[in-house]
Amino acid sequence: MTTRWKIVIEYDGGPFVGWQRQANGASVQESIETAIENFAQTRVTLHGAGRTDSGVHALAQVAHFDLDKDVTRDSVRDGLNFHLKPSPISILSAEEAAPDFNARISATCRHYRYRILNRRAPPSLRADRVWHVPSLLDTAAMANAAEALVGKHDFTSFRALACQADSPVKTLDRLAVLNQEDEILIEADARSFLHHQVRNFVGTLKLVGEGKWDRSRVEKALAAKDRAAAGPTAPANGLYLVSVDY
Repeated sequence: MTTRWKIVIEYDGGPFVGWQRQANGASVQESIETAIENFAQTRVTLHGAGRTDSGVHALAQVAHFDLDKDVTRDSVRDGLNFHLKPSPISILSAEEAAPDFNARISATCRHYRYRILNRRAPPSLRADRVWHVPSLLDTAAMANAAEALVGKHDFTSFRALACQADSPVKTLDRLAVLNQEDEILIEADARSFLHHQVRNFVGTLKLVGEGKWDRSRVEKALAAKDRAAAGPTAPANGLYLVSVDY
């Protein structure tokens, strides 16, 4: 009997070309598929909730796969973790899912967080985990400008030129700017995102924090529907897929 398995995954995106299997290097998807094959002696296709880019991390990525083997949830979790060593990927949990569950299509909301280290001293323990911005940023101005992006909009100005989404229209449920000690956290919630959308938000809001832009400039960039009108793309290493709702 075939069972559909849902797994929750934590990983460091630094060593990988991204989530999706690619010919130019190791991916998170391929690494886990190989671990499943070594564990269950069968090849499967793993379907993830979000195709994170190279360097982007995940605290709780969700994926599913089908397996024709009588195993327990603990053995799936522990077996995959054994075969994933020494890759920086951890299977946090495994559970049986309904036959029609789909990690990507069934998702109702995806939660992303971007971490900016906002201090003069560079990171040591957090190297490759944050975007280091040494100049003090105005988080109140950033939070105010972020409000202009919430809602249903044509986000052409904030999508990568290579984005393959059918439509640039998305509904952004939340875009918050928070202070946490020496870090600025930018949190974005939506059912789905365009390629580089969150990183382009962050690059734009950094300009606001530096006093180079204000909210009206962000509103004009959104209305322009032109990638060149918005700010730069923030580095990948500060971005995390936090969780996925179903």
